[in-house]
Amino acid sequence: MAHQQEKQKVWFITGASRGFGRIWTEAVLERGDKVAATARQLSSIADLQEKYGDNILPLELDVTNHEQVNAVVTQAYEHFGRLDIVLNNAGYSLVGTIEEASADEVRAMYETNVYGPMAVIKAALPYLRRQGYGHILGTSSNVGHITLPVIGYYCSSKWAFEAIHESLATEVKAFGIKVTIIEPGAYATEFGSPESLKFTSDLDVYSDLKTEFFKTLQSFERGDPKATPEAIFAIVDAENPPLRFHLGSHNLPLVRKTYEERLALWEEWDSISSAAQG
Repeated sequence: MAHQQEKQKVWFITGASRGFGRIWTEAVLERGDKVAATARQLSSIADLQEKYGDNILPLELDVTNHEQVNAVVTQAYEHFGRLDIVLNNAGYSLVGTIEEASADEVRAMYETNVYGPMAVIKAALPYLRRQGYGHILGTSSNVGHITLPVIGYYCSSKWAFEAIHESLATEVKAFGIKVTIIEPGAYATEFGSPESLKFTSDLDVYSDLKTEFFKTLQSFERGDPKATPEAIFAIVDAENPPLRFHLGSHNLPLVRKTYEERLALWEEWDSISSAAQG
């Protein structure tokens, strides 16, 4: 059915207890929208219900539990009668070189960063299709385009996240559903906290590399996360929102440089690539 745009939107937000998830949830409520806010511990978002009353539906959710995902998305839809925006924000980074990380550690990170958002999307899509509208947002990172040493597996989870959303955007366009990937650069959020970082075991051979890496990380100029909600609102209020959106001013120069280097390398080897066509 054609969607008559209601002024007040209904959001479903994962990872609402801290970082961008918390800031965006509060900003959404402040602007008068309604939110089904999820967190692994309900106590971490209980204060929001005290402040915003019926405009917020706090829900306990571990995105790695797919049965719980299905139940919670259904509960949110039935409670509010619709879902305008589905925002996947839960995630964490695994810190360790490619050699150091175990398969189980990588698998656990993918459960949260990739399979969790997939489960939320798959649970929400039947409702969004029935409505004939909806906007799926996913929090990725500038490392969805570039890579850094020591967090290579985290980068890989964001590359997977980006590919899934890009394919999804084409698949659901005919149903009136929009998709946007949010790509934050470095921000002063709790993303560096123990809840958002997990560390692998250490091999001495990488100690110098890792020391240099952490020194570089500390030198990054971090953006103010409280300056970001207006950008998110601009996206969800746009008639034609972008598939990808850089959050912050540092991403574009970095990504531009990375793609220029990739193109130059491909051009350099193009005659050999073309000869291999046969």
